[in-house]
This record gives sequence, C-alpha cells and structure tokens, in this order.
Amino acid sequence: MNDDELKGMRRILFVCLGNICRSPAAEGIMRDIVDASDAEGFTIDSAGTGRYHIGQLPDHRMRVHARRRGIELEHRCRQVSTSDFNDFDIIIGMDANNIADLHAIAPSPDDERKIVAMSDFFNKSTRFDHVPDPYYEGAEGFELVLDLLQEGCQNLFDAVTRK
Repeated sequence: MNDDELKGMRRILFVCLGNICRSPAAEGIMRDIVDASDAEGFTIDSAGTGRYHIGQLPDHRMRVHARRRGIELEHRCRQVSTSDFNDFDIIIGMDANNIADLHAIAPSPDDERKIVAMSDFFNKSTRFDHVPDPYYEGAEGFELVLDLLQEGCQNLFDAVTRK
C-alpha cells in the first residue's frame, strides 16, 4: 500500500499469532497516539491467527512493560475472522507467518490488498523486517517490541492522517 492509499484509513486491525503480546501492544500504542493527538474516527483492534488465548488478557509481561510506558493493555484476546476484512480498512500482520495466514483467510483479492506488514511502517534505518515474538524472550524482547511498535504506529498514524 502506498502513502496515498493509506490516507484516511482509520479502521485498523493489528494481528499476531496468539493476540497476547505484539498485536495488543500495537493496539494499545496506536490508541495512545490517537488519544494524544485528539484525532477522531479511528477504530483500532487486534486479533490472533491462532485460537490459543481467546478471552484472555494480554501476556502479563507485556502488560507490565507497556504500563511502564503509560499504556494499559486491557484487550481480550480473540481470533481473526473473515468478517474482519469487512470491518477494517487495513489489516497489519507482525511477521511473515501472520501475513501468510491472513492471505489464506482473506475472502477476496480486494481483501488481500488490505493486508500489510507492520515492518512497512518502520523507519528505513530499522534493521528488523518483522516484529519478533517476545513470548520466549526476557525483558529485552518486550522492550524491543514496544520500541518497534512505537515507531511503526507513529509512522502509520502520520500516514493515515496526512493532509
């Protein structure tokens, strides 16, 4: 998706595997950015490609690290569904596996065009081409993910609100 296509897209779904670390963190960060700017008309949600944690809060470690940055993660985990392609303008996967899973469930070629990688919104100098899963990592992994998502969500926000 190019910058012109992104302009005005305010219904955003973030997707990772279990919906307990990366995607709820992206949702929380994006909500924080939108709230701080007093922007209106946004729908922001997150989901997982797997059904492992449906109904649970995000991982405790991610909630602790996000809270240290002033972000509360209160999302209840859910699995992505085909109806999400009707409900959202843009669906953002955290890694190549998430992207492939989203393409597999997209109802149409038009819906597949809504799928983009979170790394598309990283600064050019960022050495990552995906958002790594911090689930089996220590504190550094969670902090890295939050740093990447902060950068990516800010760039996404700037792209969709650009005049």
